[in-house]
This record gives sequence, C-alpha cells and structure tokens, in this order.
Amino acid sequence: MAGFSDTTTAPKFLLAKPSLVAGAPIAGKFGRGGAAEDDSAHIRSRLPSVTSLNLLSDSWDFHIDRFLPFLTENTDFTVIGVIGPPGVGKSTIMNELYGFDSTSPGMLPPFSVLSEETRAMARHCSTGIEPRISSERIILLDTQPVFSASVLSEMMRPDGSSTISVINGESMSAELAHELMGIQLAVLLASICHILLVVSDGVHDDSMWHLMLTVDLLKHGIPDPSLLASSLSQSSSSGLEKDNKVPEREEYIATPVFVHTKLQDQDFAPQNVVQLRKGLMQYFKPSSFVRKHYGYKLGEHVSSSMVYDNPMDSKMLNLYAIPLKKKDGNPRAQHESYISALWKLRDQILSMKSPSFARPVSEREWLKNSAKIWEQVKNSPIILEYCRTLQHSGMFRR
Repeated sequence: MAGFSDTTTAPKFLLAKPSLVAGAPIAGKFGRGGAAEDDSAHIRSRLPSVTSLNLLSDSWDFHIDRFLPFLTENTDFTVIGVIGPPGVGKSTIMNELYGFDSTSPGMLPPFSVLSEETRAMARHCSTGIEPRISSERIILLDTQPVFSASVLSEMMRPDGSSTISVINGESMSAELAHELMGIQLAVLLASICHILLVVSDGVHDDSMWHLMLTVDLLKHGIPDPSLLASSLSQSSSSGLEKDNKVPEREEYIATPVFVHTKLQDQDFAPQNVVQLRKGLMQYFKPSSFVRKHYGYKLGEHVSSSMVYDNPMDSKMLNLYAIPLKKKDGNPRAQHESYISALWKLRDQILSMKSPSFARPVSEREWLKNSAKIWEQVKNSPIILEYCRTLQHSGMFRR
C-alpha cells in the first residue's frame, strides 16, 4: 500500500474487536481498543478474509458463509443498518458506532471511507451490504449508496437494460432496476435491523424521506428474523407463518433515525431546526414509523433529537443533524463541532431503546433467517406490483 515501506507492518483491517474471540478478555463497553490481539491472532487466521464478507453477490444473491463464522449463539445483540445517497458520511458514522479510533497506528477502519480520489472519479466505495461486528455485540451493516450514478453505470448494458435481475425472472431497464435496488435494500434493513440510520445530504434533501415512506408502504408481509421457522421455504412470499404461541403484535419494522449531514451554520438557527423537525413529523405522521416511545416517562429529560407529534401521547421520531466538516480549520464558532456531533450521535444510538424481535434469536439464526427474508423481498408480490406500476408510468425506459 502506498505510504508503507517494505519494513513497515501492513495495516490491519478491523472486522471484530479482539475481545470477540472465545477466551479473550472483554474490552470496556465503549472501549476503542483491546488487549487480546496476540491471543486471538491464530484464531482469526483461520477465519475468512475480511475483504470478501459482502452479504450480496454481484448477481444480487444473499451469501452467509463468509460472515457466519464470526457470529455466535449469543441472543443479546443489536443490529444497526445505514442507508443513504453517495458521499453523505454513512461509513464514517458506522466507523464511529464501531468505536474505531482513527489515531490508532497501522489500523484501517472497519468500513472504507470515500476518498478524494474515488470522489473525483465519480465512483462509490461501498458495494452490496458490508457487515462488521463490534465487541459490544453490535452487528453493523453498511450498504451501497442509493440514487448513485456510479452504481447505475456499472449495472447498465449498452442497450440500457440491467445486468442484474433484482426481481427474480423480471427483465427491466437499468434505471428501473436501480430504483428497485434501493427499495429492496431499505425493506431488508427495516426487516432485519433494530435501528436503521437514514442519512440525507443537507437540510433540503427529502429523497430519503420519500424512499422510507415507500418502504413503509411496500414492506407488508415481510417478517422479522425470529419468526422464520427453519422449514420455511425461501421462495415464500407471505412471510406470515406465525406460531400460535406468539401473541398478536404490530408488524415489525426497525426504528429509523433520520440523520442530516453537512449542515451549514445557518441551518442550526432555531427557526430552521424547528422547521426541519415539523417537516419530518408532518411527512411521516401517517406512517408506521411514528410510534409511541416507551423508553421515557412524560416529563423525564429526553434527547433534543426526539421529534414529537404531541408530547402528551409520546409519539415520536428520531432526528439528528451533523454540521459540515470544515477543511480549512477555520476556528469560527459554530453550533457544535463535526467530531462532537459524531460522538453525540454514537452515544445516542448506543443508548437507544430499540424494538425487539418477536422471539429471542441467536446471531447465527439471525443471519440465516435474514437470507430467507432477502428471498421474500425479491419475490414480494407487493414490490413486484409496484415495479409494474413504475414500468407503465413512463418514468423509466423499457
């Protein structure tokens, strides 16, 4: 790698903190390091290469074999996913949630961050779904960007058709396939995650709001990973086979946290913040994302990121804003620094009371059932009908 001489130790790539390995000491709850590196080296050497853990193949199929060895039968874990357009800081946020310390010598971050060179070439650095797991038993899922011109160009044939069959057996244009890819990724994450970070660029970008409202309309019939029996067919599209012992409950959906990045100083003016919060609540008020929050009692101190419809009924959404990272090092006062905002976001996410799956499920069962849920998403009759509606709308070439 450029910048390293032959005598320099190559940088290590983080998948899981050393304390995840059996027999290794557990690091602090939010520790950024571990003392079990030497003890676990021989075990990690037998595990798959961390450069090939992507859960989605080039043909848009779900693969679990490479990531499965890193998971255990533990049932006390949290799954956090992220989705958003290119260059909004998704991987940076996920690295912060992981607890990666960028000052550690010889360490590459668990998730690749968009470099200036990659940005100049109009390319993306994340493809499919990249999984990592931290010593706090937090499974982090970074995803390829949605609304990405570089993703679209890679999947387009000269005649404009898609090289990827995003809906089994359906041939379609690359533009339509690209649109559906983002929807499928978001539906999957809303089904298998506890918390879903929805990241937007600035205060005026509502494309992710529209995507999540579409997900709320199309997700019906897709269960959470704990409700899939081992005998459930991967081609099943109903996803509603529930054991009689499971009480009736609302259809599962991950808790969304709406994150707006790259905000300018003026965006933090009180009137602008209020407008953004009101707009978010008004937009999602009819959706299932607005739900009662049971983690706090009325009158108890809550985070300023919580957006309430009516404080008396505790229905809320989570909204967080991160300022633009200033490259010139200008010391002008701003609402809060970029780094401080990332730290606060991490503290808030890791302390959230997230929804639980219907039944206890182990990490390994979660991954295996997530693969089955992906097949249900690809075969969903609701999403297929939505696809056909888009095909006949004239918005996409045939």
